[in-house]
Amino acid sequence: MRLVHRQNGAQSTLASNVETADSFLSQARGLMFRGSVPDDYALVFRFDDADRHSLHMVFVPFDIDALWLVGDEVTKKKRLSAWTGIGFGMADTVVELPAGAADGVEPGDLVEIAE
Repeated sequence: MRLVHRQNGAQSTLASNVETADSFLSQARGLMFRGSVPDDYALVFRFDDADRHSLHMVFVPFDIDALWLVGDEVTKKKRLSAWTGIGFGMADTVVELPAGAADGVEPGDLVEIAE
């Protein structure tokens, strides 16, 4: 799977190593206790409905970029600091990426998971 960013007719790959947190335990754990993630990595959290979802950085020792999506549309982007970062946003999908990976992504852009 790949995570693809679409903006103004242009397309770029944000991550080519995409993991889905598809169980309660994997969603609760997220990136906690990992020392690092590869530059081309994304962790995707899918939810049944768009609602307010939060992320925290407790036990995550590196900064990340977080994207909140409704459908494929980015509703919020935030850089979360190691250990202390927290973010909230309306989403049915939340994506965690290495810090800097989402630098060109803005609210209103499209981000899709491609097979």
